[in-house]
Amino acid sequence: MTRPSLFLAAIDAALCAGDEILEVYNSAFTVEHKADRTPLTRADTRAHRAIVEALQRTCLPVLSEEGRAIDYQTRRNWTDFWMVDPLDGTKEFVKRNGEFTVNIALIHNGDPVAGVIWVPVTKTLYFATEDVGAHRIYDPSPSPPSDLQAWLRHSTPLPCEPARSQYVAVASRSHTSAETEAFLADLRSQHQCVHTRSVGSSLKICLVAEGAADVYPRFSPTMEWDTAAGQAIAQGAGKRVIDQETGSPMRYNKPSLRNPWFIVS
Repeated sequence: MTRPSLFLAAIDAALCAGDEILEVYNSAFTVEHKADRTPLTRADTRAHRAIVEALQRTCLPVLSEEGRAIDYQTRRNWTDFWMVDPLDGTKEFVKRNGEFTVNIALIHNGDPVAGVIWVPVTKTLYFATEDVGAHRIYDPSPSPPSDLQAWLRHSTPLPCEPARSQYVAVASRSHTSAETEAFLADLRSQHQCVHTRSVGSSLKICLVAEGAADVYPRFSPTMEWDTAAGQAIAQGAGKRVIDQETGSPMRYNKPSLRNPWFIVS
């Protein structure tokens, strides 16, 4: 069972990070590039600092995209820790299309047992724990609920979207592959009507968790911090995030932090 204090700390951290991100988003900012040529802005680093500071009181280690240089020999013995992407969808941030998120997951023995995803531009919060399921709440500020039960009273359980006649597949806005296109072509041969939506960041997993989409195939590179919070939310909504090679749920804190290809359904 996830302690309510941990859940509340994760939400507070995500909201604080969102404030830092929006301050940069609404200003003139410059874009740098990491060694792997992915973009980096002041929003990434400011959000990272805000999250680490907010989570310090939990006394659990933090593994963040912006602080990834932690040797496996150090983290291999972690039973519980935070997996964080301070700004998921930096490319979407740079494009100013609003499709970026703050992702915070609690990992227990390799499993994401709780997750928080905050969408700063739309003020949408997704959260899940293994014992209460997945939920969505709009605009919890400026007076967010003070305890877990209050959060549950003010939120909507997932999935929540009405039934559709169309089969909906969601794909990455900025990352695609020939394998993804082949998967979508196969879907079109199985279903009379397939609609494809392109969305950035962990919002793709959230769409499946909501019931707004049926499947999200990811056959291009991602890292553990990209998916951990989304997997917790998807699983809390009764969905699956499956390693395409093993057919088993995705695992975390591997020696390599790169994810295998996966399907959310």
